[in-house]
Amino acid sequence: MTNDLIARLADDLHPVPTNAVQRRLGLTALSGLALTTIMMISWLGIRPDLAAAVTTANFWVKFGYTLALGILGAWAVSRVARPGETGRTALGLVPPVLLALMIAAGINYATAPLEERRALVMGSSALVCPFYILALSVPLLVGCLAFLRRMAPTNLPLAGLAGGLMAGALGAWIYSFHCTESGLPFLTLWYSLGIFTAAATGALAGRWALRW
Repeated sequence: MTNDLIARLADDLHPVPTNAVQRRLGLTALSGLALTTIMMISWLGIRPDLAAAVTTANFWVKFGYTLALGILGAWAVSRVARPGETGRTALGLVPPVLLALMIAAGINYATAPLEERRALVMGSSALVCPFYILALSVPLLVGCLAFLRRMAPTNLPLAGLAGGLMAGALGAWIYSFHCTESGLPFLTLWYSLGIFTAAATGALAGRWALRW
């Protein structure tokens, strides 16, 4: 009887397609990015000087920093979605990316005229920037947590943190098409605060949202 039960259970088994986790995560990220983009355009709008901004180096540093953290977050999510995985390699690359930006920001600040230094740090939107990033991360974070619920992470806070990092960084990437701030110290401080607040939110949410 036991053998018959095992045989009946095995009859419906099918091999999992190659890269199924990555494909499902990719669809989740694209859906979240679409919703976040619609949210940003309808709520904040695209910066009016975007055509001129894309010719500046600092725009591409902001673009690259947020996108790099988003990719590392997605890589970490794809790893921690599996039982026993920690995403150590992906998460371990986050501090060097942040350190590289901090060095560039330090050079930007040190070489700027004294009267311009406060603007490089505070800009005109320091008090709202992290909150905008956190708000724009919500569609991505919800989608990522829903994705992880269908997977099998064993470290739930870590899985939530990885999802929050991906959501916060990609939300910041979308936000950069609205934000007119160009100072690297501003990017280092306020963008990073928004991104890592989203990561912390994901870690807290992972404790209950990802319970099996």
